Amino acid sequence: MFSENNKKRGCIEVICGSMFSGKTEELIRRVRRAQFANQQIAIFKPAIDNRYSDVEVVSHDFHSIISTPISKPSEMLSVGADIEVVGIDEAQFFDDSLYEVAQTLANRGVRVIVAGLDTDYLGKPFGPMPRLMAIAEDVQKVHAICVKCGNLANHSHRLSKSKDLVVLGEKDIYEPLCRACYNKALEAEKG
Repeated sequence: MFSENNKKRGCIEVICGSMFSGKTEELIRRVRRAQFANQQIAIFKPAIDNRYSDVEVVSHDFHSIISTPISKPSEMLSVGADIEVVGIDEAQFFDDSLYEVAQTLANRGVRVIVAGLDTDYLGKPFGPMPRLMAIAEDVQKVHAICVKCGNLANHSHRLSKSKDLVVLGEKDIYEPLCRACYNKALEAEKG
């Protein structure tokens, strides 16, 4: 049983950045540390993200952890009272109700760790991520390396011509670019 000084305190942590920046790797690292501390965990990912696995969260470096694929954020609310840490990968693919779900879980005393793209391929804030970053106790922005110049990259430049907001892919469809190289690529595409 928890004493008054020892009771569960919920919080929201957000890990954000561009493609290939290590968001999922950091999520897995944090969740694994919680496991080592004998905390009860639950990990969720959008059902549409089956690039590497249907039931695992997998980083680009192929580190993985078992997860539950879901269609709606509200499905996370069914976690048992024993769950102390909830990990959420690819949060940008969920609708804005993720904000309320994360708040509810944190208010229950759950540590909620969210990883996702902060901007889409157009450089605009993506899905529920801006609202989650606003309410989080901790926000960590991670960076990839620009494949053109070697500077820190914070943009996910889409190489395909699709105008759909959500296009799942890897290095065949996206490349990490810094601001200057991203803007240069957009200008080249217009010209």
